[in-house]
Amino acid sequence: MKRVFIVRHTTKDRETLNEYDYDIELTEDGIEKAKKMAMNLASKNLNIDLIVASPAMRTRHTAEIFANELKYNKTIMLNEVLYMAFVNELIETITYTYDTIDTMLIVGHNPSLTALAVTLVGFKEKFEEGAVMQIDFDCNSWIDIDKTNAKLVSYTKTSDI
Repeated sequence: MKRVFIVRHTTKDRETLNEYDYDIELTEDGIEKAKKMAMNLASKNLNIDLIVASPAMRTRHTAEIFANELKYNKTIMLNEVLYMAFVNELIETITYTYDTIDTMLIVGHNPSLTALAVTLVGFKEKFEEGAVMQIDFDCNSWIDIDKTNAKLVSYTKTSDI
């Protein structure tokens, strides 16, 4: 079995004139929400083998908060493709993962994450800021993941905690 946790960054600062979206940081509230969601996930005593994140400031910071709470002491893989990704690029990122990895956590952006959730498990909502989705795949290789072997295990919003 392969397992992926999909995390959308939490609340970001308002964009200001001449500021590049890539550099927008989390708000203080966003930092607190990320910590709350990460602590909730950590309470499940999971072993995360790999964290992959968009290198944008807010996703990178969200990934670092999750890594800290999950006691993940490996390198967070920053993948430029995850910033403004098309759904096929997200799926490709997952399928290109080494099979020695059983559980991965991806931190990204909308609308990409909503499209991924719709594609894999027929998700019917907008993927909210700070939400965490767990999808399990009934296969032994990431290359074999698709909607026929994907199971939505949970979707947790910040308002649920």
